[in-house]
Amino acid sequence: MTLPTIDEALALVLAEVPFLGAEEVPVAAAAGRVLAEDARAVVDLPPFASSAMDGYAVRAADTPGRLRLVGHSAAGAPAARGLGAGEAIGISTGAVVPEGADAVVPVEVTELDGDVVEVGAVVRMENVRPRGGDVGAGDVVVERGALLGPPQLGALAAVGLASVACGRRPRVAVLPTGSELRPPGEALGPGEIYESNSTLLAAQLRSAGADPVVLAPVADAEAATREALAAGLRHDVLVSSGGVSMGEHDLVRRTLGELGSREVFWRVAVKPGKPVSFGVAGATLVFGLPGNPVSSLVAFELFVRPALRLLQGAASPGPRFRPGLLARSVRRDEGRDQLLRARSRLDAGAVALEPLTGQESHMIGRAASADALVLVPRGEGELASGSPVAYLEL
Repeated sequence: MTLPTIDEALALVLAEVPFLGAEEVPVAAAAGRVLAEDARAVVDLPPFASSAMDGYAVRAADTPGRLRLVGHSAAGAPAARGLGAGEAIGISTGAVVPEGADAVVPVEVTELDGDVVEVGAVVRMENVRPRGGDVGAGDVVVERGALLGPPQLGALAAVGLASVACGRRPRVAVLPTGSELRPPGEALGPGEIYESNSTLLAAQLRSAGADPVVLAPVADAEAATREALAAGLRHDVLVSSGGVSMGEHDLVRRTLGELGSREVFWRVAVKPGKPVSFGVAGATLVFGLPGNPVSSLVAFELFVRPALRLLQGAASPGPRFRPGLLARSVRRDEGRDQLLRARSRLDAGAVALEPLTGQESHMIGRAASADALVLVPRGEGELASGSPVAYLEL
């Protein structure tokens, strides 16, 4: 059977993803959220004609010349009166340009003698920020589907919005499986390893705007697996790790089917992460990730993160690949696209990507020094050093 490519599997995932609905969120608490409706300005920005610098508000027709100083306009404290012919009003950056003035002369090119200021020539509207010159009241400031970061939040607050409608955060159950798993800090018995996938996945989930609910690791036993998966299916998304291959103790896929989950695909032509599964159980999206930590890491970035973003209404859910150059040659896999852990650096204005040594899917320790996943398309032979590649930031 021909396995789906990364793009084909991702399309199958996104076709099953609904929008979870919107909720009102204070702008000050909306970092990392997805905007559910176009956000429109409450006021003009700036809400009045303001000065672009410290200096003197004047009538351009009166310059150059010696003008009588008749007041001052500071930020938050406009001048008490307007400006007449032959007059100047001192003004601070951001302050209201007084009625009658149509330009501002920078303070560094003036001379003050008592209540008379000598100014050079300026043209009309020079150093004046017009009302609504940035955004007009009613204009769309941030479009629906945008991921809200610092620039967007600053803009929303500046136009007077105290809260905005955002996509609801998905509640995601994380279920690690495997009889060999023990919590970090406990003594390991024969054949046991520390359970790390729930920590890894919970961190990835939070960074994708989800609320993770970490379930206790479950041993490879049918009754325990059924009970744990049933609990996980009561969430918006269930992400399990382990138990999705073809071994005697791989119980997850079969048990999910018995619980009513419709499997959309199992296995993808990617390395690492081939045995990933995806299904739907009622309104719950179900991801069965491989047990090897790096496989879980990669499968999450390719399939789970975009699904979570789309659940929240993101216009561009990803994954967002960026361009770079391969810093050393790597061998291709004939049948599967590869995602290689790599370190990035700037080299002559381009991002150079140095794949790490040790790319096996269990090597999570070595992955700690990676900040990128480099996509190496399937093919024969090697991909040469200096080749253009796409990569995901970690």
